[in-house]
Amino acid sequence: MSGITASTREPNGTVNLDEETLAAFTAGLRGPCVMASDDGYDAARIIWNGSVDKHPALIAQCTGVADVIDAVNFAREHDLLVAVRGGGHNVAGNATCDGGLVIDLGAMNAVRVDPKARRARVSGGALLGDVDRETQAFGLAAPLGIVSLTGVAGLTLCGGLGWLRRKHGMACDALVSVDIVTADGNLVTASKTENPDLFWAIQGGGGNFGVVTSFVFELFPVGSMVTLCAPFYRLDDGAGDILRRWRDFMAEAPEDIASNFLFWSVPDHPNFPEELRGIPVVITAAVHTGAREDGERLMQPLRELGEPILDLSGPVPYSGVQTAFDPLFGKAERQNYWKSLYIDTLDDDVIKRAVARAHDRPDPWSLMVIWHLGGAMNRVDPAETALGERSAPYLYSLDTSWTNPADSESAISWTRDAWAEMKPYSRGGVYLNFPGQGEEGEAVMRASYGDANYERLVEIKTKYDPTNLFRLNQNIPPKGA
Repeated sequence: MSGITASTREPNGTVNLDEETLAAFTAGLRGPCVMASDDGYDAARIIWNGSVDKHPALIAQCTGVADVIDAVNFAREHDLLVAVRGGGHNVAGNATCDGGLVIDLGAMNAVRVDPKARRARVSGGALLGDVDRETQAFGLAAPLGIVSLTGVAGLTLCGGLGWLRRKHGMACDALVSVDIVTADGNLVTASKTENPDLFWAIQGGGGNFGVVTSFVFELFPVGSMVTLCAPFYRLDDGAGDILRRWRDFMAEAPEDIASNFLFWSVPDHPNFPEELRGIPVVITAAVHTGAREDGERLMQPLRELGEPILDLSGPVPYSGVQTAFDPLFGKAERQNYWKSLYIDTLDDDVIKRAVARAHDRPDPWSLMVIWHLGGAMNRVDPAETALGERSAPYLYSLDTSWTNPADSESAISWTRDAWAEMKPYSRGGVYLNFPGQGEEGEAVMRASYGDANYERLVEIKTKYDPTNLFRLNQNIPPKGA
């Protein structure tokens, strides 16, 4: 093993890690530490978003808390640029870095369910699919996201929206406690009764406060079978009217139903009929998690808003709903830039603008989604969690994907223009799991958290990470940084 040059936290800063220093660090780890000269380096460094192609100096593939503590201490002592990787699904690419240290929790994916207490302890590298697999064995679920390949950690720390949001809230609302390695290398438990300030902060405050090595979630009864509603209507067959009727239906829908309105194209994928692939569509996607005998009847109106060219509705396993998108968004297959905005209305002007944008998407894979919110997730007081204000009835999400890297500039420009066009209908807050590249900086963070919550987050960041070791995230700089 020879020495290497690594990036520090200072812009363009570097440090030489000599052979002896590296040997001492890597020998102390239980898991491997992968470097550019090692076989498997390229596989280890790749994350989900194909737009992100970075080359860390070191990838510490941790197998337990002791490895995480050693990695955090090593990064702090050598002032290394450090990224934390849970599932590696973060669209902004914060799970990796150029020249620094990646603390990779992927091997720490254990899930232990206590069915009597309705609790699950989930390790920091687990994916949603790992949790669904274990909890569904007992007819339970945590209110996590909608793609099983997503990492639990990143999703939860920035809120976490899924199909159970209206009935059971967001992922961060189901947290009971976490174990977290802070910047000083100490393992801390945080809950409502133990280090409550830190617990409040991680409920929406992102990865700013340390490396979460395990989460304890409250679980809820969700049977193995749920009801899916997924009719595909041609975009050209009255999309605006379909969106209005979807809006009016969801305004009265029970909280057992969660729904997203999708502007897309039938994917060019073997899972879909060849003659339909590429046709621009709208999809009134919904999931009913209440009594099975009620689901199809209650959601039938969403299947009668026009003449569907395809309808995938019916009873399906809950785990099947969670994995439905997995084959369509494979790791590093496409370029991605996702940007979001909470909006306060779906009036005729918003609908007109959304439909016009849907006709002008930069690539058939680019997805526009209107999430209907409300219910349990909106009943949380803004001061109760770091996430802040939640009264917006909709989330407008621009999940822009494209296949040719040469189209990156135009695709990103289109997304930013579409986002800016909807900003007058919003108070400025965004879903921080879909932040673009965080280019709005503090302004969008304050708008998302609210001034009072943001200032409190700064205080807690200053307490637990005064030098901003954990900065590759939707960053909240400590005082004096």
